[in-house]
Amino acid sequence: MTQIETPQDLRALTALRFFAAAWVALYAFWPNLDVSLTPNLVAKGYLGVELFFVLSGFILSHVYLKAFGEGCFRYGGFLWARIARVYPLHLATLIGVGVLGLGALAAGMAIDGNVLSWESLPAHIFMLHAWGLAPEAGWNHSSWSISAEWFAYLTFPAFAFVAWRLRERPLAAVAGAIAAMVLLYAGFQALAGFSLTEATFRWGALRIVPCFAYGCALYLLHRRGGLKRPGWLALASVAGMAIAASLQAPDGVVVVFAGGLILALGALSNASAGWLASRPAVYLGEISYAVYMVLVPWQLLAVNAAARLTGAEDKKLQLFVWLAVVLALPVVAAIAYHLVEHPARKALRGLADRRAARAALRRPDPKLA
Repeated sequence: MTQIETPQDLRALTALRFFAAAWVALYAFWPNLDVSLTPNLVAKGYLGVELFFVLSGFILSHVYLKAFGEGCFRYGGFLWARIARVYPLHLATLIGVGVLGLGALAAGMAIDGNVLSWESLPAHIFMLHAWGLAPEAGWNHSSWSISAEWFAYLTFPAFAFVAWRLRERPLAAVAGAIAAMVLLYAGFQALAGFSLTEATFRWGALRIVPCFAYGCALYLLHRRGGLKRPGWLALASVAGMAIAASLQAPDGVVVVFAGGLILALGALSNASAGWLASRPAVYLGEISYAVYMVLVPWQLLAVNAAARLTGAEDKKLQLFVWLAVVLALPVVAAIAYHLVEHPARKALRGLADRRAARAALRRPDPKLA
């Protein structure tokens, strides 16, 4: 099989990240809207996390699988790049929720007792709170998925090992990943008594496994090339996701359609991706991680402030107030991106580059030996 040549930056997939984050945000903020009906599509918004997980497996395979297969993969460098990507904002939002919680207590406001769960703090600091090591949910609850991602990063060589050996059989890899997803979803439901897609701090690390494997398998199919009419596949996948979510189909069905969308958008060249490859769309994708990570602290701050100003004691906001709160989320995320996420990532990667350069200078020249 000849690998197709694709750009390192798949801009349409970068833009897709924002829509995944927006789906999760809509799901999280909907209970604060003063309406009695929750559309099924909104109620399935937690599956935006699954979309992130599948996309993560696809993108990391796109960037690292060939190096892994050819023996050029540096595990330490890979993990450092992942830490630089996710940890600074994770730590900043963790501290932010703590400051907000302590400030609320000092002001005499009542908060959920789990928000400042000191027993859970060590697990949060070390990104282990989705591994069953946190006694209760707390702090920046959304960050459970970052703990799950950390689990996938640590075990990425195992995913890559399997993917590389199935690189000549991408259809078998995709079928096997879907079958494993079905079995894991059914088995977890039977053993735990709740759906795997409801797992967060309670075994959320397991939740990423079938989605990440599915993303790796989809990349093998992408790598083979030959996908015709990706635009039509993208439209069909979006329609399939919307219909399946609206009909309350099993979560795995929605995830499978999400994989079709990722495969289709990955097949689009940057030149043919249209508005998905535009600078505004790509920028929204770049701040999508910040959108997801500031969601909880912004919700705590903005909803409580808006409820006090409007007298909504039940925290059910009128439509225009609610829209103002929700639409401000990307603005807050952009601030967090430019003040914390981007400069911290750049600094940490620069530190790694300088260490590598110093090590190269100390390495003896074989020509002089």
